[in-house]
Amino acid sequence: MSPLELNGLIELPSTSWCADLNSLDSLSSQEKKRQGYIHELIQTEERYVEDLQIVLEVFYKPMSESGRLNEAEMSLIFVNWKELLACNTKLVQALHDRKKTGGEKMPVQMIGDILASELSHMQPYIRFCSCQINGATLLQTRTDNEPDFKNFLKKIATDYRCKGMPLSSFLLKPMQRITRYPLHIKSILESTAEGHADRGPLKQALERAEELCQQVNEGVREKENSDRLEWIQNHVQCEGIIEKLTFNSLTNCLGPRKLLHSGKMYKVKSNKELWAFLFNDFLLLTHAAKQFTSSGLDKLFSNKNNVQLKTYKPPVLLNEVLVKLPDPSSDEPIFHISHIDRVYVLKTDNIKERTSWVHKIKAASEEFIETEKKKRDKAYQARAVKTSGIGRLLVTILEATELKAGKPNGKSNPYCEVTMGPQIFTSRTINDTLNPKWNFNCQFHIKDLYQDVLSIAIFERDQFSPDDFLGRTEIPVATIKKELENKGSVTRRLLLHEVPTGEVWVRLDLQLFGSK
Repeated sequence: MSPLELNGLIELPSTSWCADLNSLDSLSSQEKKRQGYIHELIQTEERYVEDLQIVLEVFYKPMSESGRLNEAEMSLIFVNWKELLACNTKLVQALHDRKKTGGEKMPVQMIGDILASELSHMQPYIRFCSCQINGATLLQTRTDNEPDFKNFLKKIATDYRCKGMPLSSFLLKPMQRITRYPLHIKSILESTAEGHADRGPLKQALERAEELCQQVNEGVREKENSDRLEWIQNHVQCEGIIEKLTFNSLTNCLGPRKLLHSGKMYKVKSNKELWAFLFNDFLLLTHAAKQFTSSGLDKLFSNKNNVQLKTYKPPVLLNEVLVKLPDPSSDEPIFHISHIDRVYVLKTDNIKERTSWVHKIKAASEEFIETEKKKRDKAYQARAVKTSGIGRLLVTILEATELKAGKPNGKSNPYCEVTMGPQIFTSRTINDTLNPKWNFNCQFHIKDLYQDVLSIAIFERDQFSPDDFLGRTEIPVATIKKELENKGSVTRRLLLHEVPTGEVWVRLDLQLFGSK
């Protein structure tokens, strides 16, 4: 029997899940325990699906029909509730079919395969749990500020099926249910005898349940991270930074930006209060545009908090930073941050907080430096591979002219990337110019005269986001050979493609092994 959906509600089969006591007499004590845990899982799953249905009947429908919330607000509160109901109804239906096949009053022989299969299709929980905090916040705000709305929710919650629980309690149930699956499955697995056909599927189901919990937790963290980055964007005035800084975006080479730590600290010399934000690519020190009180970071990131912060100094890139303690045995919670030619002497409220800051800055710095090293090593290894090529191409990137402006001041910080297949060379960056002169030399091994292509791409070096593209040009090695016939090296002017302006000047010298 397949589930029947009517007006958003799903009709469940009614059945008794309890095995006949007489059928258990012949079972071992271990198997009786196993059947008890199976019964507990199925019974709680049925009750959970009933709770999901209650939310649609008792809360969703009247709230939607009342017109008190618009479509966006309803979506924010309930997210994808019907998808959750569909997932778990399918699970209950599968368990019902298995029970029916084995005999209504007989012990359940196999359950792990069903759990493993159905838990693989519960991705809707990742979205719901990630967004649920925003829905709860909206519900709380409306309830606190609108007595009429509060009374409306109280009235519809008097339905006997709610058992005195408000909507906010029901909205927590999906997260609670997800975290219970590994516990239920572990209990069943521990009571399943070695050699039992269900052990393998149960182990697989446990892996899926734990993986789902991990994905949900990661989704919640990512959503919280995204929300906090947006808060910082709206509450921090980025003064004195040439490059536009978008917090909730990709970093230059570390993937999405993450907020790793934040809190209050002080300059030792002046005792100036600073609010620090540690990201995976830089440390940002800010100060309040006007004094404010905050009893904790949760309140700092609250939408009710309208504090405005200003950058105290330009962001401190973590691949250029050194953190150290002036005296590790000192009781003073002081530490130093050295960045190029500047040293910040900072103080936290206590030793524990100082330890946390120092550890997290060091760890993030090491990760940044290691990522850059891997990138350099990969490029070097590609160049260092010994090849039995047919020749070599000597390339000198002389200069580029009339490049596209990559910065608000009408300038760029351009560098050049020259590649041939996996072989890659990168020039130095020249700051604040649209006409860089590199005089950059590189050498490529030629494998196939008619397949190899020299590619030259120019980028704007950014600190806080992926480098901007300023143009590309390509020239086949076969074309170079034709042009260099009996001429030695040649200098070429190449137009940059995919951009409105720009050209690059190169000197090329092709040397084929064994050629006369």
